[in-house]
Amino acid sequence: MTFDAPSLSALAEEAKAWRRTIHQHPELLFDLPKTAALVTQKLTEFGCDDVVGGIAKSGVVAVIKGKNGPGRTIALRCDMDALPMAEQTNLPYASKVENMMHACGHDGHTAMLLAAARRLAETRDFAGKVVLVFQPAEEGGGGGRLMIEEGLLERFGIEEVYGMHNEPGLAVGSFATRSGPVMAGGDRFVITIIGKGGHAASPHLSHDPVVAMGHMITALQTIASRFTDPLDSVVLSLTYVEAGSDRALNVIPAAVRIGGTIRTMQPKTRAAVEARFRDVVTMTAKLFSAEAEIDWRPGYPVTVNDPEKTKLAAAAARTVAGAANVDDDHPQTMGSEDFSYMLEKRPGAFIWLGNGDSADLHNPAYDFNDDAIVHGLRYWLALVQQRLGKTTAD
Repeated sequence: MTFDAPSLSALAEEAKAWRRTIHQHPELLFDLPKTAALVTQKLTEFGCDDVVGGIAKSGVVAVIKGKNGPGRTIALRCDMDALPMAEQTNLPYASKVENMMHACGHDGHTAMLLAAARRLAETRDFAGKVVLVFQPAEEGGGGGRLMIEEGLLERFGIEEVYGMHNEPGLAVGSFATRSGPVMAGGDRFVITIIGKGGHAASPHLSHDPVVAMGHMITALQTIASRFTDPLDSVVLSLTYVEAGSDRALNVIPAAVRIGGTIRTMQPKTRAAVEARFRDVVTMTAKLFSAEAEIDWRPGYPVTVNDPEKTKLAAAAARTVAGAANVDDDHPQTMGSEDFSYMLEKRPGAFIWLGNGDSADLHNPAYDFNDDAIVHGLRYWLALVQQRLGKTTAD
């Protein structure tokens, strides 16, 4: 195999420019006209066999057919959306949009997959098809779920799915993954406790929802500490409380509200925790002659890597990074990722790419490390080689 110009290092340098352009023009959730237009333009220029836009409003999908005959069809997925927060990096290519920034590295993810698309379209030295999925609304919008609902997997004949995300604190040029559950399912809730208001001097004439709320907050913590196996991770956090008014401190309010999140690492535990949560809330309110209304807001499912595909993904990473730089038993994280929807439907694997000593994700000082681009590019190409046959992964 001869390597067509530019080299992968030069291609990564070009991708850096794409990344910084995307970084300067962040967009949120499903409203990604500039980002989707740039992605569509590049994929068309590269000569992909099919380029389809408008999936899940602003998602873009491209198909590249190998020249070595029929074979399986795999999908490589990246996310494109930014976050509603103000950037504090003072970089020359910082966000030009007020209160929006790429604080999770989706600009880098998009640039790396574009670079892989270019090289794969040039060489096509594989059998089967590579489907490149540029997804909107990972940051809370469930764009992956909507793409699936609109027929992504069936329309393009996708048999396996692979995702990648940068990881601050992991050395540049390193990769990490693990088999089974890798990221938590995350659900949100708001509880309204309805009692009977009254004068603070006559609490016996009221059904005080504030007292019920205090007991409920404590009782909910027992779901993790007493209801679930200590080795089965569950995190319940109460993050929102609304009760009464500081301008009427002698008034017992008629209703209060509390809210928060529950994160679980096992699909079965997720269902059991929700059931227990509803029991605790209902019974605690009843204990104080109050009622409770639950606004349950399901979040992303548990992200579960297929064991066999995880081994293959780790093997691909080792071919480009060396065995010493690939951790295939990386600790689980209680963060959530909507690539989980795709892994529920098709076998595949999610892998982390080192971003070096950078600020954390979702931090106003965060920036994707451009030195990681070439490593992510090499991984994508090695993965295609691993699953579909010979391709370039120099």
